[in-house]
Amino acid sequence: MSVIVPARNEEACLGACLESLAAQTGVGFEIILVNDASTDRTREIAQSFPLVRMVEVDIPPSGWTGKNNAMAAGARVARGDWLLFTDADTVHLPGSTARAVAEAKQHGDALLSYSPEQEVHGFWEGAVMPVIFAELAVTYQPSWVSDPRSSAAAANGQYILITREAYDAIGGHGAVSDSLLEDVAVAKAVKASGRKIFFRFGGDAVRTRMYRSFAQLREGWTKNLALLFPAPQRLAILRLLEFLLIIGSLVTVIFEIIQHRSRPAIAASVLCVVLFDIFIGRIKKAHFPFKANAVAIFGLPMFAYLLWRSRLFHKHGKVLWKGRTYAGSANNHVGTAASAVPAECNEAAPITSESEEEWST
Repeated sequence: MSVIVPARNEEACLGACLESLAAQTGVGFEIILVNDASTDRTREIAQSFPLVRMVEVDIPPSGWTGKNNAMAAGARVARGDWLLFTDADTVHLPGSTARAVAEAKQHGDALLSYSPEQEVHGFWEGAVMPVIFAELAVTYQPSWVSDPRSSAAAANGQYILITREAYDAIGGHGAVSDSLLEDVAVAKAVKASGRKIFFRFGGDAVRTRMYRSFAQLREGWTKNLALLFPAPQRLAILRLLEFLLIIGSLVTVIFEIIQHRSRPAIAASVLCVVLFDIFIGRIKKAHFPFKANAVAIFGLPMFAYLLWRSRLFHKHGKVLWKGRTYAGSANNHVGTAASAVPAECNEAAPITSESEEEWST
């Protein structure tokens, strides 16, 4: 198998990712690090791992996002029957790649995707991330996605394992070259081709810390949220109203108790408990620790803000990610249509490769 890691200025996390990949056992593999014009120590860190094959890409061609360009470049030099696309901020548990291939083969899947365990640090990560992933769990229910009879399709770009045959058949990342939500678009293309996909929470295989500052969190979700949800403005209003109702009912309880009015206090208490129970029931689907769930209520207004911001930035065509500006996809919540194109269309900027090490298939 071939593990393909696109990396643009990932010095903060790349070492841990490559270390965890290099230590995998139970399956023959190569690791391809695609250095996407990094200006930090990304290249130096990658070169410190003898098993890592280096591919260099520069400015993406017109009609391509940087990440799609990098992943296509990695796929073109990959030699495995299975391709694992994984982000530089992931850490892979021992033996997880072999287990993932076995799981995909067991189900007869052409594409298997794990949603990693999310690490959160600090107040805003702990508050916002459970709210977002709870919404994703509702919108992209794994049971629907994994059901061949359902048209629902999704994948998490932090971990996508796909057969070489299926990847080439749908046109690879060339078929979704301008999509900012390429993971879902690729999954839709695979499922539309009649092949099976499997999607689940993968905390037993991989973990990640997506963002390391509030600025990164805001930029990343501004890029994605308007594409992930079909009606981001309506959802923003609903979640803001939910927050106001929960906090408002709690304030009412306290006020009525101070005023020694028991019946209004009891009524407000019941409303508060019911609303909070509904909220927690949804949050639990996101697989976050109790500490994060405890502050997630304060993530509701921030989630509403990020949804609204994402919609506006896509509408005005100025989505910023990793120093590059994209036009956005204001009219399509899953980005570019995932129609198949010939494999030879999967071309991008010229690449060079280094460290042509032998590997076992």
